[in-house]
Amino acid sequence: MKHLILLRHSQSRWNLENRFTGWADVPLTDEGRREAHIAGELMLKAGLLPDAAFTSYLRRAINTLQEALVALDREWIPVRKDWHLNERHYGALQGLDKAETAARYGEEQVRIWRRSFDVLPPLLTPDDPRFPGKDPRYDSLTADELPLAESLQDVVARVRCCWEERIVPTYASASTVLVSAHGNSLRGLTMMINHLTASEVQELEIPNGRPWVFELDNRLRVVNNFYL
Repeated sequence: MKHLILLRHSQSRWNLENRFTGWADVPLTDEGRREAHIAGELMLKAGLLPDAAFTSYLRRAINTLQEALVALDREWIPVRKDWHLNERHYGALQGLDKAETAARYGEEQVRIWRRSFDVLPPLLTPDDPRFPGKDPRYDSLTADELPLAESLQDVVARVRCCWEERIVPTYASASTVLVSAHGNSLRGLTMMINHLTASEVQELEIPNGRPWVFELDNRLRVVNNFYL
């Protein structure tokens, strides 16, 4: 039996402020760090000890993973950072207050931007300071890979690359893999491994800071899943 543990980052500053975060590199709150440590303690109590870990390029996911590994006494395991695990890029909505955005555009329009599978939010322009092409961590990305905004469908496509090319091969030498990432990138990953439809994944909510465990057979098919 193999295990995949999905961990959505714990509380960030913009979670607390109710803002669209996307690829903005926002830190955890003190409460978020505490939540991440507790997540590690839950895994330790359950006897789930990761052999390898993956995270995004964003500090809220990286720091969540670090805190969890401290609690697990597993800071020494290999950790791979991959931009394909970043949160969905919310385009021109990034950084905006969600309640104020709903008051301006209407709750139904904001719901469509947030929850639809293939609808893009308003696009950035390349000269916008929020455009990821201005961030040195994405210097290796091609013009086609740098988003002006993303739908959930776009996120699923890029997460598939990480799953098939990086995570799956890790199971050749690992039995338990921990992925610390974001609500939408983890929804995309879950869509693939649980074979969800577009309508099913739109309704999927993954709580912050709570380990979600998938039991996998030797062909990496899901046989059971549960939250700690």
